[in-house]
Amino acid sequence: MNNLATLSLDQLQRRARHGLCFKVGAFNVSLTTAIIGVANHLHSLYGAYQLVDKDDFIDFHVDLSVPSKLRRYFRPQVNFYFDGYIPFKPLPYAQAAAFFEWGLNWCIANHSNHYLIIHAAVVERNGLAFIFPGTPGSGKSTLCAALVCSGWRLLSDEMTLLSIADGKIYPVPRPVSLKNQSIDVIQQFDPGAEFGQIVNGTAKGSISHMLAPEQSIRFSNQPAVPSKLIFPKFIPSSATELTSLSKGRAMLNTAENAFNYSVLGVHGFEKLAEMIEQCDCFEFKYSKLEEAIALFSALSDE
Repeated sequence: MNNLATLSLDQLQRRARHGLCFKVGAFNVSLTTAIIGVANHLHSLYGAYQLVDKDDFIDFHVDLSVPSKLRRYFRPQVNFYFDGYIPFKPLPYAQAAAFFEWGLNWCIANHSNHYLIIHAAVVERNGLAFIFPGTPGSGKSTLCAALVCSGWRLLSDEMTLLSIADGKIYPVPRPVSLKNQSIDVIQQFDPGAEFGQIVNGTAKGSISHMLAPEQSIRFSNQPAVPSKLIFPKFIPSSATELTSLSKGRAMLNTAENAFNYSVLGVHGFEKLAEMIEQCDCFEFKYSKLEEAIALFSALSDE
């Protein structure tokens, strides 16, 4: 099956005006937009994703467009439409590509209740998934990006999808979102890492997205077994420190980081408890990515 890389930028732009359909993990997305910045974003960072026929089942119908013709010239803005309605206030036009990424996060988090969805980066090595829940500023996405640059498989930098059916973690690999100084940190860590455009002035500061490895996308139909649950915290100049965390505290902390835990009720509780039971749980402080990579690589080899 063809992927987006088979389309020239002009072909991609033409298709996107009428609905560009492609697969992201287990989800089929239809994106309609005439915004050149969004087409450039897809052309740069989504080349390895499979194209999907319009007649196939589409999970998320998304449209990014300007609110009115006047808005194209006076303080231009962009709206995010999901299935024909607008779940968010418009954002500045220059943030359209980032808006697509944020909006798709929302689509998955709010309409995928066959998974327990945890706000956590997740990567895999040797078939084992390492889960990194975290609040903004914890360093989870930076750590995730560094692990991916070091050969780990990206499952997601944003959402851990724990299947209610089988307790495995299902990938939804997408470009890794980095902000502010984390962009420079990863560019210095791996000068070969490819990034999209830097968007300044968002609510989160400066944003850029790192290209997901083609191998991670190719194997996005292969789940992983939960193995390590690690709550990271970046602290400048701190020593690398991995500390065991009790199962009870890990359960409470993870539930607080789950998007749909209360929606799933007893099913969410039971599946999360099963995951906690099979994982080694830790708190992790770090300041040096190289030491973090070495530590987790050793853990994955045990």
